[in-house]
Amino acid sequence: MRYGVELPNIGLNGDPDVLVELAAAAESSGWDGVFVWDALGAEVGEKNPAVLPACDAWMALAAIATATSRVTIGPMVTPPARRRPWKLARETVTLDRLSHGRLVLPVALGWVPDPGFSSVGEPTERRARAERLDESLAILAGLWSGERFSFTGRHYVVEELTFQPTPLQSPRIPVWVVAAWPHPRSLARAYRWDGVLPARPEAAKEGYALAGGCSPKDIAALVADASEHRGGAPLEVVLGGATPGDDPAKAAEIIGPYAEAGGTWWIEASVWQAMWAAPGDPAPLRERIEQGPPSRGGGPAR
Repeated sequence: MRYGVELPNIGLNGDPDVLVELAAAAESSGWDGVFVWDALGAEVGEKNPAVLPACDAWMALAAIATATSRVTIGPMVTPPARRRPWKLARETVTLDRLSHGRLVLPVALGWVPDPGFSSVGEPTERRARAERLDESLAILAGLWSGERFSFTGRHYVVEELTFQPTPLQSPRIPVWVVAAWPHPRSLARAYRWDGVLPARPEAAKEGYALAGGCSPKDIAALVADASEHRGGAPLEVVLGGATPGDDPAKAAEIIGPYAEAGGTWWIEASVWQAMWAAPGDPAPLRERIEQGPPSRGGGPAR
């Protein structure tokens, strides 16, 4: 199991310098990955919602790439349904090279309350977002290849386009896909790529539900199902939840059954919980990050 932290690009006064500082702290504290939430913004409160300051996730990732040297980086997660896939292709190749091959691309249909959907006229219907996701992934793979590429779909058309340079990673930048467990069609999309972030649809309303609402038994079944469909080819199984940084035994109790079931990544959610508890104050986030990954209970980088 490898361990990552997801940093909030909102709620920290829109200051990218803070994200870079926290990313560097994560690397020096032994974490394996640093991820940034990809949304245009968010509001808190029901009666009189407050708009939280935000900074662009992709600009922040570029800065994080230059301030770190070891950790895996990426958005957690990006919704291609509200992006232009050729622009995303150029951004990802540039970032992969800037980070010397440390980028992964987690993707999903998208969080509809994100103003990048709801406030600017982007399609929010689930089928349209799913179609755009599939077409975008096909275009990304084609443009990443460096070969002359054309594509005609329901939503996008690419005519005789060649992108150079190619990513540093081969055969491509790894793509992790959010999938609804145990729905075969959603899982099949993830199995075509390099990783899966499984979640039960009914758990979405719970926010950061432990492992997306999946039990260790669910994860073991998913790993077996993926192996059957992929002919034994490896697949990253990306899970997440909150663990106490000051209680390694309790953290091991939470994560251990998921690691035994076949989980390969754990994305720590307590950092986000610290942000929601004290918007604008990076100190609680820094404290949890410096306590280190759950498996190691803090300490210097490996």
